[in-house]
Amino acid sequence: MTTAPLHLTTDEARRIALRAQGLLGAPDRRGGVRGVLRRLGAVQLDTISVLARSHELVPYARLGPVGSRAVESAYWSGDSAFEYWSHAACVLPIEEWPLFAFRRRALRARGHRWHHLDDRDGSVAAIRDRLTAEGPLTAPELGGAKRGGPWWDWSQTKIAVEWMLDTGEVVCTRRRGWKRVYDLAERAVPTELFHDDLDDAACLRRLVGQAGAALGVATEADLADHHRLRAAQVAAVVADSGLVRVSVAGWPERGARNRAWADPAALAAGARGRHRTTLLSPFDSLVWDRARTERVFGMEHRLEAYVPAPKRRYGYFAMPVLAGGGLVARVDPAREGDVLVARRVTLEGGANGAERAAGQVADALREAARWVGCGEVRVDRVEPAAARPAVVAAVAAGG
Repeated sequence: MTTAPLHLTTDEARRIALRAQGLLGAPDRRGGVRGVLRRLGAVQLDTISVLARSHELVPYARLGPVGSRAVESAYWSGDSAFEYWSHAACVLPIEEWPLFAFRRRALRARGHRWHHLDDRDGSVAAIRDRLTAEGPLTAPELGGAKRGGPWWDWSQTKIAVEWMLDTGEVVCTRRRGWKRVYDLAERAVPTELFHDDLDDAACLRRLVGQAGAALGVATEADLADHHRLRAAQVAAVVADSGLVRVSVAGWPERGARNRAWADPAALAAGARGRHRTTLLSPFDSLVWDRARTERVFGMEHRLEAYVPAPKRRYGYFAMPVLAGGGLVARVDPAREGDVLVARRVTLEGGANGAERAAGQVADALREAARWVGCGEVRVDRVEPAAARPAVVAAVAAGG
């Protein structure tokens, strides 16, 4: 006899998702940045830096002002995290090393990721010998990362060491001046974790379960997107992942990709507590899945950094503003010396509820300004324009 799935309202699903992401309830300050990383399972890396780089914005959104030293220590101390291909290039808890054995095996079988390795010059062996003899090294220290062209014009050394990272022979557990520091995986990964013993099904089961815990409630498409798995891989293991079937009001249920699952611990714990008010990185795992963001929060979220400036609707690095459990606005920020500039503020509700949203945006801007050491906040453009006086007044009132 098949049991009918538990039914959740849209609001319940949204609150469960916020709680799972550490954005509802008291922050886990004892766990700190490492606790955030373990909870989320992956923190995306990106080179864009406006207020700060995305990997700093993610713990900031959950813990409030946190120093860059604490972030660097949590990600790149050498013993608690590593970098690998998950949702994108991500920092991952070191405990997840065995779970990506399926991907390392797949890349070995495929023979390449982006660049095809021509190892006639013995680059792999040379890198292995140097790391063995000299310890961890960056790509420039190994012989150079680029050949002088665009960013993807890698040197043979860079292609070789990245191939070794893809297939698990080397690992990055530290960075130096934003450069990856490569080390032999057998030396850097704890002995009890340094293995590829899990078969593909076991890896996928555990990654799907981890994604479900990080998301709280999710469709199979959401679960696949979290670690960039294939739909068929998720469908094959989700019933044995520890997640339970649910249905969510307003979420389409046609097709396997739309079937919803929830973390039983999240369902049992309940989703109560104080909502966080904060700016979110566009690469934050709460919003990195665009289809999910629209389904859960009603926001059509797109990163426009690579869109020509005249065609941007919201700005170069528009950051969603989370407040009251919803995405109430977007802010495109910049820094001009000691001033945090909101180049463009777009209120999601338009003129409706503008006064309340203005106060929430102002709170988020002032906290962000304190975090990055800005003594002043300036608001330039607001959409709708009629709401600009309310936003400016709210910022000034808290100053």
